[in-house]
Amino acid sequence: MTAVDELTVRQACRELWTAARLHRPVPPIRDLFEPGDIDSGYAVQELLTLCRLRDGGRVIGHKIGLTSPAVQRQLGVDQPDFGVLFHDMLRTGREPIDLASLIAPKIEAEVAFVLAGDLDDPELTPAAVQRKVAYVQPALEIVDSRVGDWDISIVDTVADNASSGLFVLGDKKTPLNGLDLIAARMTMTTAGEVVSHGTGADCLGDPVLAVLWLARKLRDLGLTLRAGEIVLAGALGPMATVRAGATYHAEISGLGTVSAGFEQRKRL
Repeated sequence: MTAVDELTVRQACRELWTAARLHRPVPPIRDLFEPGDIDSGYAVQELLTLCRLRDGGRVIGHKIGLTSPAVQRQLGVDQPDFGVLFHDMLRTGREPIDLASLIAPKIEAEVAFVLAGDLDDPELTPAAVQRKVAYVQPALEIVDSRVGDWDISIVDTVADNASSGLFVLGDKKTPLNGLDLIAARMTMTTAGEVVSHGTGADCLGDPVLAVLWLARKLRDLGLTLRAGEIVLAGALGPMATVRAGATYHAEISGLGTVSAGFEQRKRL
């Protein structure tokens, strides 16, 4: 990065950091960079990650975003991205999530992978990924954007930690052996209304391939997915807008169910 580039990355980081702390959106940051400059987007994300670590954050995994064609169409992008999962992003699903801690949340159902081993093989294959998975769980990701009105490009969402917010894991832990994730069917409902549906094939063709994509992407950056990490593999269907007072239930065949409720409390 040039000195000018570094200053611009720091400016974008400050804007997104302030937006997250004040729960107030900012204009798109893409205009600070060349069109489609994903490398600068990841540089902003890396700096934001360092800020969170210095603020007491602890990395517990990664998320893959934009794996579903439906979500790509919703946001007008054409490729996956990834972000970092911190310990304070995990919710139990047993208590309502306070919408005051978010800006413009949406929700999507995913497969969560918990790793039993490091994905550090330079010749990694789908079969090798499966051997390194301890189990999978149904998950709900509450995505959020610090960029106003979700007016984002790939650069905006990459910089904004892949539009991460919070996530909830289902209780059931299922080994991958004999599990057909490609054919797994997902239905997400609220108050009996279906708000999203899809299959494992809607996640880059296979959620395992999404994890493989992430492992290779991180390796290119000199990083490794480690044993014990959680990987949210990406949406199995379209995002749904979160409503105050609503509870969302997702069922993924073969994996079980996961739920999350929301309430609006007053900010102090």
